[in-house]
Amino acid sequence: MAVTLADVARRAGVSLATASRVLNGSARAVSDEMRARVTAAARELHYVPNAHAQALARAATQTVGVIVHDVSDPYFAEILRGIQRSAADAGRLMIVCNTFRDPQRELEYVHLLQKQRVEAIILAGSGLDDRAYCRSMTERLDSFASMGGRVAVIGRHNIAADAVVPDNVGGARALAHYLLDLGHRSFGIIDGPALLTTSRDRRSGFVQALQAGGITLPPDAIIAGDFTRDGGAQAAINLLERFPSITAIFALNDVMAIGALAALRERGIAVPDQMSIVGFDDIPIAADVTPALTTMRVPMSQLGSEALALALSAEDTLRTIHLPTEMIVRQSTAPPSAT
Repeated sequence: MAVTLADVARRAGVSLATASRVLNGSARAVSDEMRARVTAAARELHYVPNAHAQALARAATQTVGVIVHDVSDPYFAEILRGIQRSAADAGRLMIVCNTFRDPQRELEYVHLLQKQRVEAIILAGSGLDDRAYCRSMTERLDSFASMGGRVAVIGRHNIAADAVVPDNVGGARALAHYLLDLGHRSFGIIDGPALLTTSRDRRSGFVQALQAGGITLPPDAIIAGDFTRDGGAQAAINLLERFPSITAIFALNDVMAIGALAALRERGIAVPDQMSIVGFDDIPIAADVTPALTTMRVPMSQLGSEALALALSAEDTLRTIHLPTEMIVRQSTAPPSAT
């Protein structure tokens, strides 16, 4: 069986990207100690470099590929703004790929960006709790790294890569504690797409805090949404039909929370007098809707700039940057009505 670059990387105890930079002639700098380990491992394993891989590594463009779920979502727009600003400062061109939340299209874009010889890839959408997808994505990214490419992800992904992760669990817990402190005891959740790690983290953080406060949320009080305005509106209607006595709704993102606000307004339900609503992200419009939305601020632009810095760094060891969230209290929340 032919010796692969991955075999050399394992023997040397370095990443695929570092092994590629040494053996495929990339211009990216590698320390003398790392270079010695890689060349020694290649010699011991009788590794023969791939001429095509060497040519690609040397020809890598000063371009960064960014893969997002939906460019129309304000969350991703803010992340892209952070990446774009930092890319311009670093003299890099940015290619944006919109998956429309299709995992197969996400995998295809990694392959296409590799063919375009981009310098780095940033996965800006949430990861998936799906083994088959994670296995396929790992294979695609390993292939990209074997050509000297760098990878960074935003959010929790079940793949080995540099990552920038917002505190989704802690932020959701804080929102639940805030609503409990206001006196709410009957809740509904407008959930996100089931397999997204962001959905799981925000949902679990909120439910755990309720449980710690002595509140058990009925399974039917968690309504699936799709992170869109219309999805949030429909989920809010479903919640009211199932549980007319709830006094507080947690939407896992601001876009769905804004849809819920619209649905409640159409039905003559006053927010926050009859119902409190909280969102998550603090997209720009959250402060401008009526009533202004209480939410958990995610430093979206900083997520993007930090991810780009990781993707362009020559550091060999995997790194994870955790960014805090911040509660923003506005007019969509109040103590529950006494009636």
